[in-house]
Amino acid sequence: MRPVFVLLLVLAAHCNAACSDDKLPLVLNTWSFLDANIAATETLLTGGSHIDAIETGCSVCEVEQCDGSVGYGGSPDELGNTTLDAMIMNGETHDVGSVGCLKDIRSAISVARKVMETTKHTLLVGDDATNFAIQMGFTRQSSETNHSLDLWAQWKSANCQPNYRVPGTVIPNPSVSCGPYSPVPSIASTVPRSGSRPTLNRYNHDTIGMIVVDAKGQIGCGTTTNGASHKIPGRVGDSPIVGAGCYVQKGVGGAAATGDGDIMMRFLPTYQVVQSMAAGMSPGDAATDALVRIVKGCNCTFQGALVAASVDGTWGAATNGFNFSYTVYNPSLGTSTVIYVNNNMEHTDRENKDI
Repeated sequence: MRPVFVLLLVLAAHCNAACSDDKLPLVLNTWSFLDANIAATETLLTGGSHIDAIETGCSVCEVEQCDGSVGYGGSPDELGNTTLDAMIMNGETHDVGSVGCLKDIRSAISVARKVMETTKHTLLVGDDATNFAIQMGFTRQSSETNHSLDLWAQWKSANCQPNYRVPGTVIPNPSVSCGPYSPVPSIASTVPRSGSRPTLNRYNHDTIGMIVVDAKGQIGCGTTTNGASHKIPGRVGDSPIVGAGCYVQKGVGGAAATGDGDIMMRFLPTYQVVQSMAAGMSPGDAATDALVRIVKGCNCTFQGALVAASVDGTWGAATNGFNFSYTVYNPSLGTSTVIYVNNNMEHTDRENKDI
């Protein structure tokens, strides 16, 4: 039987052009990463650009190792290595820079900005992304720590559970054994890849996704993460993928995602959110619609959330499969504010004063 999911969503704040002075600038990010939001806000208020604010805010999370799921020292892969994914996008020019599976460089969001500003490419990955970063002046430094290596050792001692191998396709049985794995001869094409997936939470699989709209309505977004704990080496998630991890469009708005990136990237949810806003949906409704599309199209247990904002300062969020929090600043709020989205909460629209 196809699993049934309950979509959890809330909190879209609305305004019109007449109240834009109270709504901009806007800084909106996934999870209760308050210091990142404060740093991005301070950058904007002291004359920095929307891109400066994104880089600064995301960098704070990399340094603080937010929840162990951003920056160095977290989410070891099957071999015990920590690798980073990041993206930055300028909605005013539609320029993008991304890095995936970045090794031994701790400033992933800053490397992504160098990709955007110094190359004609969009995405660099793996060892060659590391080499590029070194060419750009970044220092090679191990992304592993004693903590991340301890997490890896604990996982190994638990027979490498959970993991991302599909039972019935490799030997030994990944449900009970560690690798190395080899393929099962003549795998039937009907072996399901979906079904049960490792349970996600903010400490084992997360991203900071940030949307910034400056006082002029110029918009950008950024993401940075160390990905899924115990991922297969070489895995790149949704965070550095345009339209999956985040997406922005001049004159419309933007969105950022967190959750099961392997599922979410198949549906390009942040691109969908922005296109829905361009067609007239509010940010909250557009985020909800994008998650509904994933729930309907995914024959799996899906966990994920979206934050969204329009260039007039309207913002919203939606979540499915887990409780969620996000952080927002604008002049009406007056301070960086964490908002919690609880399980089974109904969809509501609120002005900031009612939060």
